[in-house]
Amino acid sequence: MANYKRTVPAAGFTLLELLVVMVIIGLLASYVAPRFFDQIGKSETKAARAQLDALDKALATYRLDTGHYPSTEQGLRALTERPAEEARWAGPYLSKALPPDPWGHAYLYRLPGEAGHDYELQSLGKDGQPGGTGENTDVSVWDSGR
Repeated sequence: MANYKRTVPAAGFTLLELLVVMVIIGLLASYVAPRFFDQIGKSETKAARAQLDALDKALATYRLDTGHYPSTEQGLRALTERPAEEARWAGPYLSKALPPDPWGHAYLYRLPGEAGHDYELQSLGKDGQPGGTGENTDVSVWDSGR
């Protein structure tokens, strides 16, 4: 009688099982990732609105001290640095340096503003271009979403 060893199959997963798991993980990622990145875009827009609100309050304080808003040429720098011709400046009106918008672009400031507003203060969104939708939409200090 021959001495046969009984072979036990190696423990582990087959290639087919691993492929099925990878497909399931891929399907889950394709479902979750767009929702996750959409939330990031919304949070950047909310951050822009919060920064615009802080800049709006700083501009209001500047106006109380000087009697007028900074000119377009002076821009938002007038909130952190005294303009040469401004005797009643009592700033700085921001506790930190002038921030860029959440996408790294400078906020746009213009005096006078549009639609009867004293000034215009806005971010052009992620793309840095006027108009757009989603993350690329413009965010203004005068938006109703404030």
